[in-house]
Amino acid sequence: MYRTNTCGELNSSNIQQQVCLCGWVQRIRNLGGMTFIDLRDRYGITQLAFNMNTNAELCEQARKLGREYVIQVKGKVVERFNKNKSIPTGDIEIDVTEINILNASKLPPFTIEDHTDGGDELRMQYRYLDLRRNTVLKNMVFRHQLAIETRNYLNQLDFLEIETPFLIRSTPEGARDFVVPSRLNIGQFYALPQSPQQFKQLLMIAGMDKYFQIVRCFRDEDLRADRQPEFTQIDCEMAFVTQEDVIQLFENLFIHLFKKLKNIELNNFERISYHNAMKRYGSDKPDMRFDMQFVELNHLLQHRDFKIFNEAELIIGICAKGCGSYTRKQIDELTDFVKRPQIGASGLVYVQCLDNNTFKSSVDKFYTQEDLQNLAAAFNATSGDLLLILSGKTEKTRKALGELRLEMGNRLNLRDKEHFKAVWVVDFPMFEWDEETQRFYAKHHPFTSPKPEDVALLDSGDIAKINANAYDLVINGVEVGGGSIRIHDRDLQKKIFRTLGFSESEAQQQFGFLMNAFEYGAPPHGGIAFGFDRMCAVFNGIDSIRDFIAFPKNNLGRDVMINAPYQISNEQLKELSIQINYSEKDE
Repeated sequence: MYRTNTCGELNSSNIQQQVCLCGWVQRIRNLGGMTFIDLRDRYGITQLAFNMNTNAELCEQARKLGREYVIQVKGKVVERFNKNKSIPTGDIEIDVTEINILNASKLPPFTIEDHTDGGDELRMQYRYLDLRRNTVLKNMVFRHQLAIETRNYLNQLDFLEIETPFLIRSTPEGARDFVVPSRLNIGQFYALPQSPQQFKQLLMIAGMDKYFQIVRCFRDEDLRADRQPEFTQIDCEMAFVTQEDVIQLFENLFIHLFKKLKNIELNNFERISYHNAMKRYGSDKPDMRFDMQFVELNHLLQHRDFKIFNEAELIIGICAKGCGSYTRKQIDELTDFVKRPQIGASGLVYVQCLDNNTFKSSVDKFYTQEDLQNLAAAFNATSGDLLLILSGKTEKTRKALGELRLEMGNRLNLRDKEHFKAVWVVDFPMFEWDEETQRFYAKHHPFTSPKPEDVALLDSGDIAKINANAYDLVINGVEVGGGSIRIHDRDLQKKIFRTLGFSESEAQQQFGFLMNAFEYGAPPHGGIAFGFDRMCAVFNGIDSIRDFIAFPKNNLGRDVMINAPYQISNEQLKELSIQINYSEKDE
């Protein structure tokens, strides 16, 4: 065999043992009479020792090695003179008697260390080297452990892991599909699944009762730090459950995972309605680690001489405790922040709460000290606090203030990544209006059941008031999962499709297989899906999911390591009956 031990397991109990190790050369230190090599594998680092006085030839051989050479060494475990308490193998070293070079290596384009000198794009181009770094390796190990613990937990609750197809048909709702041309069915296309939604509902009709799958999904959408064109879900569905059943079961799953993997007691899951989340925090994924709730101010600030407030649909603000001493420069920075195009506010009004119940604001000439005192009272503000106020259209203003709230949370160190706060957001609107297309769309997806008490509103046409039997789990301001109780009645499903603008023939053409299945004894059912990559990132307090994906895409959806996507040959295109005229520039 190549090795008797790994580079992370030897300690003082192994002294005097003869061992054989394999790994990569991390670092070489030539100290004249002695040469030391750090040998690395995925389990750790072991120091190798070479003595010029006892074996000059072997020592010279060691000095000729390069970084990232793959070597095999044989020798005896001895006590280390200068012990390294920061690594598990720090009490010992290997007195090497033989070196075998298994493979030489070119000089890597960046250092294979925790704090590397390689930029993101360079490391993605050589991702197989980046994965050798301990920080990235730890992320891969954590991802594995999270998957194993999830499987074990759900298995104990009699869930069945069932695979669903990757080559399915495209549907008109949701994000854009990735499509795959069919060679055997000319002019027809498969789609890669955005989720296994319809198949897991069919599994409930099939009597599978409890299903889960850690599954790859695909969405052709614009990318951010928490999005990739291909991603992984923990997908779950159950029959004969209510919303409360689903919430309780998966709340317990997260309690288990945090305790097992992070040794953290995650409890006190709050509940908040979508309406209140938007009203208090300007977001349907509120960060509940800190307070700073919105206060509505129309009744206090309108009907004066300040035109901007008088014409505003909504005036709201937050109180930043202890920030009353902010300089003009700091306040200008906040004003510039809310004016950024991605935030979209036209300006920012501030009120500084000073000593002796006095106030300084950007609207002093419109409001008296008594007005500002009443304003401060609405926030329960005290001396030393700073009030930050936005106004405008309701939805846009809430969103902008929500972003400002998060910015202040960052500035005041209120978003501690070692502290976790979970909240269920419930009672989502069933539909949302799109101004561009002038029609309603499903807020979640068209298979979500409305609240039983709101079903009658489908017939009255007052559909904006319908709430869905839907729920999202949010941790530290990140939506880690969402689900709903599904429709299991064909007639109700037909009503939903009709409300969304589908004719009966269109609904049958797109979703007939599911609607037909409802006629064969569909049980009440519901479920949830969690973003597995997001969970990995949230558990570890990291913003980007790319750090937990072995081979991620960049922000343009490209794999720069293998240079994909890429053109295919004319022969392949001909087989698929696809015509593309590549320009010389493309080629």
